[in-house]
Amino acid sequence: MPESRSKFLIPAVGAAVVVAGSIAAYTYLKGSSVGSTDALGSAKVVPSTALMATYITTDSQAWAKLQQFGTPEAQKLVAKRLEDLNKQIFSDSNVSYEKDIKPWAGGVMIAVLPPDRVKPVQLNLPSSAPNPATNVQPEQNILVVVGIKDKISALNFANKLKSQKDVKFQESDYQGQKIIETTENGKPTYSVVLNNSHLVLAPKKQAVEKAIDTFKGQSSFANKEGASSILKGVDVKNSLAQIYVPDYAGLVQQFAATNPQATQLPPQTLAQLKQVKSVVAGVGVDDAGVRVKAIANLDPQLIKYQYQSSPGNIIGQFPIDTFALVSGSGISRGWETVVEQSKDSPELKQALEQVRGQLKFVNIDLDKDIFGWMNGEFALGAIPSNQGVLASVGFGGALVFDTSDRKTAEATFTKLDTLARTQQINITNRNIGGKDVTEWQIPRQGALLAHGWLDGDTVFVAVGGPVAEAIAERKSESLDKSEAFKAVTGSLQKPNGGYFYLDMDTTKTLPLVNSFISSEANTILSSIRGFGITATSPDKSTSELEMLLALKTTAK
Repeated sequence: MPESRSKFLIPAVGAAVVVAGSIAAYTYLKGSSVGSTDALGSAKVVPSTALMATYITTDSQAWAKLQQFGTPEAQKLVAKRLEDLNKQIFSDSNVSYEKDIKPWAGGVMIAVLPPDRVKPVQLNLPSSAPNPATNVQPEQNILVVVGIKDKISALNFANKLKSQKDVKFQESDYQGQKIIETTENGKPTYSVVLNNSHLVLAPKKQAVEKAIDTFKGQSSFANKEGASSILKGVDVKNSLAQIYVPDYAGLVQQFAATNPQATQLPPQTLAQLKQVKSVVAGVGVDDAGVRVKAIANLDPQLIKYQYQSSPGNIIGQFPIDTFALVSGSGISRGWETVVEQSKDSPELKQALEQVRGQLKFVNIDLDKDIFGWMNGEFALGAIPSNQGVLASVGFGGALVFDTSDRKTAEATFTKLDTLARTQQINITNRNIGGKDVTEWQIPRQGALLAHGWLDGDTVFVAVGGPVAEAIAERKSESLDKSEAFKAVTGSLQKPNGGYFYLDMDTTKTLPLVNSFISSEANTILSSIRGFGITATSPDKSTSELEMLLALKTTAK
């Protein structure tokens, strides 16, 4: 949180809470019923015009679950950063989050309202530059709703802040509710307490007034079409945050329409956006690490690509030290969908025709020779190696395909080999692990590229001779048997459409990026075991995405 923003938000919180005054204090002590501090309760005071909302829990048990992860060095670093942030936010005051805010603050909902207007922002150009341009950007329109779970603690906190210096407070009345304007350094924040159960804050007075209108009976985000069904959230253990987008296409259109710098969305793009009705996502912590789940509600009438699950057998073709992998199935079906969509997109159709035309010059049919035979599973993996052409980068890559059309695939590779010969590349053949492998050789450096068949319907293409040997010989166990792969992907939903997998083990991945990151970043990354993503579609109207940031547990 920027220091300037935090310095006037904190007093605004106190000022808004104290609005309740002595009458509210009486209600507090009586223990009268207040509204819910959960996501649904907060959504009831958010206007229905909100484009999206995020609900962040303040449940200490959920956040404490994170403490079981990380190396001691990483935990010390995170603790230091939190301490610095606390000092920054509460500088020049005797406020403590743990003592003064945590006891009363329930969950926090941050809602994005439609931008009201655009505000010209001067670009930072050199003074000598002629005719300085301006960048027109829409003003942010944010509404924050904080649940009040302990009324007495909230009142005590407000009273503590009443005497804070250098902050101006001004009251105004709207619909019988007192709005507090808090100003510091010329920047105002507006706030109000509704029903002694929710604190509402915004940088714009109109946003707070709309929240009051909603509280008084106007349509809310809770009963907005598309929102009511997703406000139940996504089922993740120890939920930290939930994100709600009731109208995905409307969200994109709204921001595009209010941003003059953005190009107008073409009709075909809008049609694709409308395939997604709404999106809800959740972030939680479980025994494996930090998990994110997202659910998209689709319009089955507009979906052209027919999802099919991937059996995952292709992963067994990669060696155990593979540290990154992307897998899936049905590239040919995906390509057919792209070609079909190009009929409604002149730009895409023109681009496809240009590529087709260029490949025809070398006797290659883009649709048939490249994509036509890729009808089974596929996977792209990164494998460590510091030999030959890979010595300078430290790793190579391999593509593996299952196909039911071996004849076309073989013809394609023959054409590619012929094309390579015209570029003075030496084409050789050798036997690796009982398999015939074709290599594109570079003098004194070995194979640049190799391809061959692992069985009757599985073909591979490898960058670097050592990678080809690792794929063809398979002297070690396969990737799907590794403990690292199981830890990252084993708890992801199945069946699924494939995986994205990244092993963050310090002996594999980190050495490749150490020269590009700081020592602090290295400390944080050393606490990460790996990262995995998968997706599935249980029916035509639903698409689900799951991500896991697998973390190392704290040593005991």
